[in-house]
Amino acid sequence: MDSIYKSVIEALIFASDDPIASKEIIDSIKEIDGSDTEITDDDIDLTVNELNANYEQNGNAFVILKIAHGYVHATKPEHAKYVGYLSSEKSKRRLSPAALETLAIIAYKQPLTKPELETIRGVNSDYTLNTLLEKNLITIQGRAETVGRPLLYVTTDEFLKYFGLNAITDLPKPREIEEIMKDEDFQEQKRRIMMNGVEETAEEELLEENSENESGLESDFEDETATE
Repeated sequence: MDSIYKSVIEALIFASDDPIASKEIIDSIKEIDGSDTEITDDDIDLTVNELNANYEQNGNAFVILKIAHGYVHATKPEHAKYVGYLSSEKSKRRLSPAALETLAIIAYKQPLTKPELETIRGVNSDYTLNTLLEKNLITIQGRAETVGRPLLYVTTDEFLKYFGLNAITDLPKPREIEEIMKDEDFQEQKRRIMMNGVEETAEEELLEENSENESGLESDFEDETATE
């Protein structure tokens, strides 16, 4: 691979709004310089490692991460609390506690049906599932081979991007979650997020609760009607 492509690869990753895959980088280069240009996935990986080594040596505040099967520039983890304080999540991207709970269950139990989800949560989850589907954080994979053939839900690449993961296997193990929750920095960030998000999420949670209660009442009414 020609040394000129080191800066080209860096530029493509920097300019991309979403994680850019090796294939997209290679296709972009070959589209401009010809299909016979010699560049491979391994060349991309090697270049990213070299760039990160340079960033570290120069004391840069950012690195290139591999998430959602692609590459993206991101600030270093040690700067997270400062960046998080300055730039909180946009309201349209914020997830309510109920949505986070539902998403966590699906992430760890996928593929998962709605009846299985509601057995774990103990409440109707129609509204929450619709919210997560609209945000493209989950998708329908198919139907289960059980009575009624219920839909199967799984997480998406958008889920990986949202949480900065490269693959679903990067999710923390239960014992790791316990250690994270005991961390003082985590507790402080959690407190700030909760204080900033209370007012913005109150209306959404109320709407969600009403929707779930209405769905439950409709289900009870249908059961009573069927019995009669």
